[in-house]
Amino acid sequence: MARSGNLSSSTYIYVNPKQTITLADVKEYLLYYQDITAKTGDQLNWDYSSHAFPYTIQEKETDEGNYLLLYGQLDRYNALLIGVHEEDGYIQITLPDTAKHGDKSKANELAKFLAKKTKGKIKLFNGRMM
Repeated sequence: MARSGNLSSSTYIYVNPKQTITLADVKEYLLYYQDITAKTGDQLNWDYSSHAFPYTIQEKETDEGNYLLLYGQLDRYNALLIGVHEEDGYIQITLPDTAKHGDKSKANELAKFLAKKTKGKIKLFNGRMM
């Protein structure tokens, strides 16, 4: 999933060692994120969910494994790729070559959300640990 030669193209969420994570779990977390942001928007009488989660979720299968393609629905966003390395206990969010600045910001936001849900730690695009 990662672009070769560019270490800053992925961020990683290292799940709490006492937990396991699957791609299905990540998809459930993303659907939950969509739901709570939609409810926030309803309370504010504003379509917040389309801005808070401006993607459709598509499941993809390759010879290397399965991943989620988050396909952008607004001009500021193009795509994110999310994979899970179950054996090593981490989630990888990758910016494809076509990613826009909005995708990187949203990837950081989603990484923080997923880290909170999994009680994990984040290795940001710049290499810093959170």
